[in-house]
Amino acid sequence: MSLVHEIDYGTPASASETMVTLTIDGNQVTVPEGTSIMRASMDAGIEIPKLCATDMIDAFGSCRLCLVEIQGRNGLPASCTTPVAAGMVVSTQTNRLKDVRRGVMELYISDHPLDCLTCAANGDCELQDMAGAVGLRDVRYGYDGDNHVKARDNGGLNAKWAPKDESNPYFTFDPAKCIVCARCVRACEEVQGTFALTIEGRGFDSRVSAGMHEDFVSSECVSCGACVQACPTATLTEKSVIEIGQPEHSVVTTCAYCGVGCSFKAEMRGEELVRMVPWKDGQANRGHSCVKGRFAYGYSSHKDRILNPMVREKITDPWREVTWEEAFSHVASEFRRIQYQYGRDSIGGITSSRCTNEETYLVQKLVRAGFRNNNVDTCARVCHSPTGYGLGQAFGTSAGTQNFDSVEKSDVVVIIGANPTDGHPVFGSRLKKRLRQGAKLIVIDPRRTDIVRSPHVEAAYHLPLKPGTNVAVMTSLAHVIVTEGLFDERFIRERCDWSEFEDWAAFVAEPQHSPEATEALTGVPADMLRGAARLYATGGNGAIYYGLGVTEHSQGSTTVMAIANLAMVTGNIGRPGVGVNPLRGQNNVQGSCDMGSFPHELPGYRHVSDDATRDIFEKLWGVKISDEPGLRIPNMLDAAVDGSFKGLYVQGEDILQSDPDTKHVAAGLAAMECVVVHDLFLNETANYAHVFLPGSSFLEKDGTFTNAERRINRVRKVMSPKNGYADWEVTQKLAQAIGLAWNYQHPSEIMDEIAATTPSFAMVSYDYLEKMGSVQWPCNEAHPEGSPIMHVDGFVRGKGKFIRTEYIATDERTGPRFPLLLTTGRILSQYNVGAQTRRTENVVWHSEDRLEVHPHDAEQRGIRDGDWVKLMSRSGDTTLRALITDRVSPGVVYTTFHHPDTQANVITTDFSDWATNCPEYKVTAVQVSPSNGPTDWQVEYDEQARQSRRITGKLEAAE
Repeated sequence: MSLVHEIDYGTPASASETMVTLTIDGNQVTVPEGTSIMRASMDAGIEIPKLCATDMIDAFGSCRLCLVEIQGRNGLPASCTTPVAAGMVVSTQTNRLKDVRRGVMELYISDHPLDCLTCAANGDCELQDMAGAVGLRDVRYGYDGDNHVKARDNGGLNAKWAPKDESNPYFTFDPAKCIVCARCVRACEEVQGTFALTIEGRGFDSRVSAGMHEDFVSSECVSCGACVQACPTATLTEKSVIEIGQPEHSVVTTCAYCGVGCSFKAEMRGEELVRMVPWKDGQANRGHSCVKGRFAYGYSSHKDRILNPMVREKITDPWREVTWEEAFSHVASEFRRIQYQYGRDSIGGITSSRCTNEETYLVQKLVRAGFRNNNVDTCARVCHSPTGYGLGQAFGTSAGTQNFDSVEKSDVVVIIGANPTDGHPVFGSRLKKRLRQGAKLIVIDPRRTDIVRSPHVEAAYHLPLKPGTNVAVMTSLAHVIVTEGLFDERFIRERCDWSEFEDWAAFVAEPQHSPEATEALTGVPADMLRGAARLYATGGNGAIYYGLGVTEHSQGSTTVMAIANLAMVTGNIGRPGVGVNPLRGQNNVQGSCDMGSFPHELPGYRHVSDDATRDIFEKLWGVKISDEPGLRIPNMLDAAVDGSFKGLYVQGEDILQSDPDTKHVAAGLAAMECVVVHDLFLNETANYAHVFLPGSSFLEKDGTFTNAERRINRVRKVMSPKNGYADWEVTQKLAQAIGLAWNYQHPSEIMDEIAATTPSFAMVSYDYLEKMGSVQWPCNEAHPEGSPIMHVDGFVRGKGKFIRTEYIATDERTGPRFPLLLTTGRILSQYNVGAQTRRTENVVWHSEDRLEVHPHDAEQRGIRDGDWVKLMSRSGDTTLRALITDRVSPGVVYTTFHHPDTQANVITTDFSDWATNCPEYKVTAVQVSPSNGPTDWQVEYDEQARQSRRITGKLEAAE
């Protein structure tokens, strides 16, 4: 194995379709018009020396190393900023160029430390490489005089020297090694879009500064790593490289955090991970990253990981470590006993949206072929199950319509119920870049998220609706489009059912759906709503991106259908730049749904009642599959409390922390007789488990993830599983203990089975993914290269279906006792229930959940910023510290759910979406009051958790 090297072309590629031919060093080169001479040279295999240029950012032309001679032109133009022209004759290496480049390099080296042998970048330093490339052998200017290198100069303090900034937990900033090429500044601006870095001073006093001369961790820097990746010297260096040394081999794999599905090079020394570097050929992230994927991988080797199986008879007993064979035998015996005693339907399983497609497929197969029922569900139940239902009804398929590249062609972007800069930051950066280029933005959210207004980005409209009124807002937008004649009649007649459109149009045109009529319900001013509707309908390519603020409502499925209506009525479907795009929360939540994790669907979204579909799997698996849908997660918990559901296998999910109404979840788990948790850590659900099976991280397994754009990406093993087995092997051994004759030797064999049984995956194999890099389903004979854009020539269901979307107010109402509305979400540095990110240095930025309260509501209650407050609903109460901010509207409070000591879901209720049972996390009536300590429930929960995590022979449990 060796390092995966990527070519740096120096400047971005040109999108022009017009080709130009020129001559470079005697070689004819044909490239797209607008290509720089530097990139054209690299295409021909000729590398021009450079320092300020890199192909992730626009040309700058400041380092003066990339100069060339052009026949018929005076001077020495910079090759990075000079575009090619037909017939141009370029020389990249002449005596004149050699002298100039050597002189420029002398100036750089005269003000640079000469500690190359002990420098962390030794062997990976572009300055070092370029000194060799230009033939620098001596520095005529010496090293005395003004400099940025020495802390003391001639016995006194050197005002130009600055100390190393070690404040960021992941990388260092050493100003003494900075050559002021501005690559970091430009990467922060052009790639990330944060504008946290700048060049302060002029001339020889110029230096890179974070914020207003702050340290990195105190500045607006979001630690995406773009500056570190862009730096050509050791000025910005990962601390892991300083501690471990340069990597010696790398493996391309896929991030295991959000649904963007970024590709990374895991750079290694032996089996030790040195760093994660975003892969430029990754089609989801295009070489960019966020703080989680780039740096927050330390959880995989954290001391809290449980590496040996454990069992106990009762949840009040301490854990005792056992062998794998004992654990599998115990689970098989218990599940057999439970089914014999309580019936076949008394056990079930929950698949993981953090595990691979192959592992998820095996869990649902275990339930259907081993448990002989359909009691299988996944975390999509509590996030995007309304997406599956709503888009399936309208379009005929349960996934987003576009690839992420599509946003580069959008003219108007609508974001509803999503916070991409925090929840999906790499896509958020790509979106901000498009907005800086002139696209318009409409944000529909009760909270003022960062993207509403950030550097060089401002929403044309922010509609701060009252939580729970999504349907009213979407239907009112449609009212404007229909009544003002802004709909695309040709598209509707060709692609949709015209009679259904007429019925729907008459419905939305009714006066009660006008912006003026709905304003009292939604809190959105009528003129703003009308302006937003007109902009979306007439502004060009219109794209809608939505998140859990749409789906996690009692009318989540209705809102998804309303979004589909808007896209169809304006003709914004079936081409780049448009579409309906759910931003999936977890790395493989799309894949877990694709793999048949719902109790009513087999892989490929085919209902269990379909005889032909069942026949495919019954013949392959050699078992009879029930034609009755199984239990959803809420049904499992209800049945457990009622006494009819007694056993559960949970792979890679923490339902006690992530699911609503924590007390009800705890009661359901406590009523079961055998709960098996398969995870990396003793999570909150494990407090009620009887068996713990250690899991493996994404670094320790082979497989695939499917991201939010339906992209199937390879996950590659970069180190041996610390627990001894990859997760698919654990599930297989459990199946064998139950009596199933499984004998997969590699995950590729599981994917072959998926492809053989699932039409949308028909051409997918590991060999094909190696060839293609990645593909987007459907990938079959009709779409051999995958489907970047869906519904191009027609909808999967045939004609697009317009559906009436009547607003029905949630049963969760405010009143004198609970006058405020709580809504929840994520923050950039943390992920989901925090099991991974809380075990990394990301806690520097978010060490606790905070409750955002509007200043008006805080003043009424005598609450100051940082005060401890009690948050109470009809379901329960908890305490946390207040954050006074006008991001939220009066009457609305907001918190995250990343920390178990807060357990925000003890507040949320059991109200759910009418079609899918997706919980209504986003609307909970609450009261907020000052507090001087934890609630009784928090004290009891903490004590129960502490007792539950005792391990025989150990003083304290892993977590």
